[in-house]
Amino acid sequence: MKTNLYIVNEIAPLDINLKVTDAQLHFNELTYTHYPVTKEKTYMGCISEADIRCFETDKTLEAYQYALEGFFVRKENNWLDILEAFAQNNSNIMPVLDDNNKYLGFFELGEIMNLFNETPFLSEPGNILIVEKGVLDYSFSEIAQIIESNNAKVLGLFISNMENDVVQITVKINDSDINNIVQTFRRYSYNIVSKHQEDTFLTNLKERSEYLEKYLNI
Repeated sequence: MKTNLYIVNEIAPLDINLKVTDAQLHFNELTYTHYPVTKEKTYMGCISEADIRCFETDKTLEAYQYALEGFFVRKENNWLDILEAFAQNNSNIMPVLDDNNKYLGFFELGEIMNLFNETPFLSEPGNILIVEKGVLDYSFSEIAQIIESNNAKVLGLFISNMENDVVQITVKINDSDINNIVQTFRRYSYNIVSKHQEDTFLTNLKERSEYLEKYLNI
């Protein structure tokens, strides 16, 4: 995916000598959490909307240079690196620099998220399975082997949660017999977090519970 096609350069960055009151107007017109600031075309960092509202309006941005946040990505970064930078900096724009640190523009979070929507993980039909196991016990290769041993294909997987030495892995599988896959995961001591109508284990468990309750009420 050529992320450089999504660089926004029609909107000029703020100059470090701009008055705070004028910078606030830019935030009023746009819905960005941050705005790039440059000095003689050199990227200095981003000013946040939360900060700009607290500054004295008659001063320039240079007086608040200490508040600039220096995050950015390179134009050759892949979309996952860019998405990670968005998450780490809690921003909906991401400045882009070339190898010589020249400011090129910025990415918008929504556009990068659209790239994720185009991946087979989201665009291809299939089943979402969430499994969990101890952080020292799980293996991506084992997860893939379990799925492929049931004549299915992995469309994508990632760690979606990690807490108290237990990890949850979200897996996208092509359309297949999800019941057999679920039962195989259980045999390998994985806990199934997601719910599946085809899961005969839970169905049988429910039937036995209802039978036991009926028996106890006799």
